[in-house]
Amino acid sequence: MKKLTLKNCRQADALLLDHTFIDQYMPEANGEYVKVYLLLLRLQADPDRVLTVSAIADILDDTEKDVVRALKYWKKQGLLDYDLTEEDSPAAGSAPAQEPPAQPDPAPGSQADAPPAQAGKADPGSREELRELLFIAEQYLGKTLSATEMKAITYFYDELGMSADLIEYLIGYCVENGHKSMHYIQKVALSWADRKITTPAQARQSAAFYSKCCFGVLKAYGITGRAPAAPELDYIRRWTGEYGFSDEMILEACRRTMSSIHQPSFDYTESILKSWLESSARSLKDVEALDLAHEKKKQARSSSSRSRRTAADTQKAGRNRFNNFEGRNYEDMDDLTRRLIQNQ
Repeated sequence: MKKLTLKNCRQADALLLDHTFIDQYMPEANGEYVKVYLLLLRLQADPDRVLTVSAIADILDDTEKDVVRALKYWKKQGLLDYDLTEEDSPAAGSAPAQEPPAQPDPAPGSQADAPPAQAGKADPGSREELRELLFIAEQYLGKTLSATEMKAITYFYDELGMSADLIEYLIGYCVENGHKSMHYIQKVALSWADRKITTPAQARQSAAFYSKCCFGVLKAYGITGRAPAAPELDYIRRWTGEYGFSDEMILEACRRTMSSIHQPSFDYTESILKSWLESSARSLKDVEALDLAHEKKKQARSSSSRSRRTAADTQKAGRNRFNNFEGRNYEDMDDLTRRLIQNQ
């Protein structure tokens, strides 16, 4: 058991908080840290009470590690100092039993055959791991978790069968991309469960695919604020997997789609990529060559069409009403004049 002895505290003579703590320290501190600090002030008023880390953890329903983290935090802030001494550990079974967190109802949109809870998740060690995970989640989100948020994380752990490492990566990934909403984190978790993602390495690979290609496609279409839908993901996976196109080829096809029809269309982009696939175009240089050949054919067709129109116009002009009779052939004008004089 770890015994705690306070050596110096800002409020040594009274149980009160000064304005400096409230204005400067409290807004930046984790909610659990503030609870530990306030409890320490309360316990100071009762000098006969044994002050131990385990006792504080029991009162606040925290883990001893959580309490130690809080003490280290406030010591670093310069608000208290303490000594921790090792004493005999309590006898086995003397610690109060902890009731496991309540299981949440299945999340909206989750499948009925979600992966069962992993073996051993109900033992005390796994409960301790879950408590640490909840604490880490608070650090990422920058706030004390609500009951709903804790139930959601417990659902990831117990029902979806995610490891603590994977859940930690999940929350960090979402926060780094600007999403602190537990609703959004839950949707990503369900998506990973559907795709059988079980390790952070698999999640990183999936995240790279989303970041580089999927969200690039949505951005090229002018779509923001949402992840790709399942049918849209099928298109993108086919373009990258079955067709084997690079990201730049796919994004170029998306840009041409918007330029041609002025609206997002995965079907139209599919037709462009299929035509490139049939023409064995595997790079933007190949596409430029196809464009040049297409332009030459277009010019040739245009020139041929102009030639046909010119010939038709000439033939039509030859049949106008001024040329629908046979013209007269006049003799030499001098000879004609001589004949006219002789006939007079």
